[in-house]
Amino acid sequence: EFPGACAGCGETPYVKLLSQLFGDRLMVANATGCSSIYGGNLPVTPWTKNAEGRGPAWANSLFEDNAEFGLGFRLAADKQTALAQDLLRKLVPDLGQELVDEILTAPQIRESEIRTQRERVGLLKTKLLALPRSEDIEHLLSLSDHLVKRAIWLVGGDGWAYDIGYGGLDHVLASGRNVNILVMDTEVYSNTGGQASKATPLGAIAKFAAAGKRTNRKDMALQAIAYGNVYVAQVALGANPQQTLQAFREAEAWDGSSIILAYSHCIAHGIDMRQGLSQQQKAVKSGYWP
Repeated sequence: EFPGACAGCGETPYVKLLSQLFGDRLMVANATGCSSIYGGNLPVTPWTKNAEGRGPAWANSLFEDNAEFGLGFRLAADKQTALAQDLLRKLVPDLGQELVDEILTAPQIRESEIRTQRERVGLLKTKLLALPRSEDIEHLLSLSDHLVKRAIWLVGGDGWAYDIGYGGLDHVLASGRNVNILVMDTEVYSNTGGQASKATPLGAIAKFAAAGKRTNRKDMALQAIAYGNVYVAQVALGANPQQTLQAFREAEAWDGSSIILAYSHCIAHGIDMRQGLSQQQKAVKSGYWP
């Protein structure tokens, strides 16, 4: 809602879009960096809830283990969903076969399907509260929200994804588990003042590369594509908002690992930040950012 980022930051529009698309069921594992600073500048955290009172669950982890941290979200959510499903099957005589079958077999890809499932779970809770108390009923009540699919996103910058946390990120991609990774690529270590990173392109001048970087940038998209079962997208909101929106939705719908590399202009680039989106357009039109 009110992030404490630099004026004209290229990262915050992607985070805002993420929260607008999936915020009512979103779990964010946020790597340390710019996004964790403006995303959790307590006590005024900018993450907010919708009119129904639902909003993202957010937690910050260190550079080096954020990917594993986020994978833990997925493993925990899957386990709790499985426990809830087992209890549903056990309580069929009390709840009715029709409602149980509808909840267990419901597709949850489109937003309309998510909303319908949430209504079913609301009906389930009403039925459970009307039944005499038992351990199974109490347990299912505590787990019932997990019957609605969670959107789990690992969020961070290129310093995390390309460099310090790359080993863990690669492990998560290789796992094939249903997690989504959003890399906001500023092509430098932004939070600590714009030093060269593995995402910095050949010839670019940055701190620790005053005469221009001597090596090519790491191609994260190509490395992720090599697995063959990972959804991979490169986006630039200023150049193509529709493609960006589509990539976010496709990544979330993909039943497996996904990674979005999002071009993010930065104050460390030395540009007029009011022209950030036109900079993104130029980066795409020139073929610099495919």
